Amino acid sequence: MTKVFIDGGAGTTGLNIVSRLSQRGDVQLIQLPEETRKDPAARKDALNAADMAFLCLPDDAAREAAAMVENDHTAIIDTSTAHRVAPDWVYGFPELQGQREKIRAGKRIANPGCHASGFISLVAPLVQNQAIAPDAALTCFSLTGYSGGGKKMIAEYEGGNRNPLLDAPRQYGLSQSHKHLPEMKALCGLDIAPIFCPIVAPYYAGMEVTVPLFAGQAKVSMEEIKAIYKAYYAQGVVHFVEETSEGNFLSANAFAGRDDMEITVSGNEERILLTARFDNLGKGACGAAIQNMNLLIGADEFTGLVV
Repeated sequence: MTKVFIDGGAGTTGLNIVSRLSQRGDVQLIQLPEETRKDPAARKDALNAADMAFLCLPDDAAREAAAMVENDHTAIIDTSTAHRVAPDWVYGFPELQGQREKIRAGKRIANPGCHASGFISLVAPLVQNQAIAPDAALTCFSLTGYSGGGKKMIAEYEGGNRNPLLDAPRQYGLSQSHKHLPEMKALCGLDIAPIFCPIVAPYYAGMEVTVPLFAGQAKVSMEEIKAIYKAYYAQGVVHFVEETSEGNFLSANAFAGRDDMEITVSGNEERILLTARFDNLGKGACGAAIQNMNLLIGADEFTGLVV
């Protein structure tokens, strides 16, 4: 029985993980009463008593919580941005080349960002297979449901008399300093970060990340790109498909409620569209965290996942 503590279990990600793990017979949740939920001493005791700790906290609080662990037994999965490019942490995207083995052997796992998961799934295999140069100047736009903004944004979208501006998609991250950019650059082995255009839209969950390429940016044909994805994603919850059931459309919420990710390649030999679709709360957050936990504790990788 794996003892698990979720620090920050009252937030959107934490509540989702609590709900998922409560249904498993191989996990024992360590839960603090409401009056001590934020008490540092109680949290420290729980963190050190756990076999597995999830940090569902803001960045600074996640760093503080990680420092509270004073033993070599407790494994940590941090869902914040705090440790995603830290050299002594393993990036928790098992489908990346060699990453599954690193996660299994690790004790400090940085759960990927939602937008970053889509971008990395599309770009990393192509850079690794020399289909895109590391110095490529890339662009990425990403549609997400409002649940990715946490409790405050969910309340804004679902509250009464909401601002009419919320009825249409809204682009954000306009300063080009989005918190996911460092991991997008580092994990893909890029020399420069992409131009990144995230967009939140008035639906609850689901994500669609697209990287457009001109023919000159790719060193191989569109068919060769497809072949790279087919071979690269032969294992795990990421899969490549030739065609979708939607014809000439790609709905951003098609994978809401699921934990897998679908990769597609469309366009033509002059202008190519690389697209990843998944749930921002699934493979983009909680599903990825559960997948990483499964690898750490030696369980089947797909246990508790909807794929």
